[in-house]
Amino acid sequence: MPITFRKSFRIFPGVRLNINRRSWSITVGGGDGPRYTRSSTGRDTVSQNLPGGFGYRRTTTRRRRED
Repeated sequence: MPITFRKSFRIFPGVRLNINRRSWSITVGGGDGPRYTRSSTGRDTVSQNLPGGFGYRRTTTRRRRED
């Protein structure tokens, strides 16, 4: 079984810093509204809990700039 690492810190109310073995991310929002997450690997995610145990999540990838 592989060993994993994940830690989440609350910076301000409604703002979290998430750290894992390969990257870090900032999450803003939550509660009854949507959550916005931006990762150091270039992923942006919007997620929302919906009634009845359902949820919505959309993830996009930022392209790297080529100099």
